[in-house]
Amino acid sequence: MLIVGNWKAYVQSSEKAKKIFAAAKRVGGHAGVQVVIAPPAPYLGMLAVGNRSKVEFASQDVSLSTGGAATGELTAAALADAGASYAILGHSERRAMGESDEMIAEKVRHALANRLKPILCIGEKERDQDARYLSGLRAQIAAVFAPLSQKERMQTVIAYEPIWAIGKTAAEAITPADLGEMVLYIRKVLSEYLPGRGAEKATILYGGSIEPGNARELASGTGVDGFLVGHASVDADTFSRLVKALY
Repeated sequence: MLIVGNWKAYVQSSEKAKKIFAAAKRVGGHAGVQVVIAPPAPYLGMLAVGNRSKVEFASQDVSLSTGGAATGELTAAALADAGASYAILGHSERRAMGESDEMIAEKVRHALANRLKPILCIGEKERDQDARYLSGLRAQIAAVFAPLSQKERMQTVIAYEPIWAIGKTAAEAITPADLGEMVLYIRKVLSEYLPGRGAEKATILYGGSIEPGNARELASGTGVDGFLVGHASVDADTFSRLVKALY
């Protein structure tokens, strides 16, 4: 299980950042579970410097810029140097700010060029009875995967985050049966870009109302390889219980 805690902008003090990181380190060394945290950029380097735990770091985004006269931009190279191993790209909140598939594809290339493993977020706003939303998911994958090499495609993690499920309670969120069907569909699309058993080996995460109470159920028999956790990752106790539920 790959568990990625996306702190978003919830954490606004170094004291809280250190507290959550300490909790992540306590639960992140268990065999079979890899914990990755994505703190706001100001805390990334602070936490990563001297880190000897098995917890890894992700950036919450990367810039379209590759450096130079670009005030305020956070380049993939700088984030990798600060200690990031992964980069969350195409998150629904970034897409809502106007990021296109083409912009996200370029960011993925920047991340890969700087040895950051992209976590490509895809997901539908809502579901229709004719399942037209599936073609939207296919297009989001195709825009990024088509230009990549086979090696780069295998390094790219998919995070399925249906927007309609975000912020819901566990009872209102996706069912294990529905998640299993979506994982199968995503692997089917990936098989067009990853020959042989490549699609089976691809890492697929789920993001959307993940809590300690439903993590194990959603992990069992759905084919999912882990979770992208939002708000639940910024409470040390809640995140610890969520990770332990997957031991």
